[in-house]
Amino acid sequence: MRHLKAGRKFGRNTSHRRAMFRNLAGNLVLHERIRTTDAKAKELRRIIERMISRAVRLGEDLTADIGKITDDGERQRVMAARIHAQREVARFLPRRMAKTLDESTAEEVDLVHKLFHEIAPRYVGRALEGKGGGYTRIVKIQRRKGDGAPISVIELVGSEGVGRREPAERAEEE
Repeated sequence: MRHLKAGRKFGRNTSHRRAMFRNLAGNLVLHERIRTTDAKAKELRRIIERMISRAVRLGEDLTADIGKITDDGERQRVMAARIHAQREVARFLPRRMAKTLDESTAEEVDLVHKLFHEIAPRYVGRALEGKGGGYTRIVKIQRRKGDGAPISVIELVGSEGVGRREPAERAEEE
């Protein structure tokens, strides 16, 4: 019986599998859209949705301006909640990754900051509507040429414009 045996192994040991998913999760936060195999995308969805849920669960504390909070006790509570959630996410997510802008320049991005200040605020309203989760989308696109593995794109919902070229841009290149 397979009771309590959730998750795929991918023919890797625990540390290798953890490192692979740390890198996949970091790249998804960095680029908001990545290509990978179907099985990896499905496992990555479990991981990344938990991270986003951790940030979204802060609710109004996520977007509250700490400088405008006058009560000291309230300010400390908000700060403690934010710091705790960020540390929980930082346990798994790489702290920084480099995003290549062009051939000669790269920008270093703080992934935890991006998750809590750019990505999670998009979904606060979604969580309040009672739709817990559903922050990612997996789209099957093709089979890999070498081994025929099914390839998918996993992206964050609401980041449709990130990394995509418009049909007009593609037509100009052809």
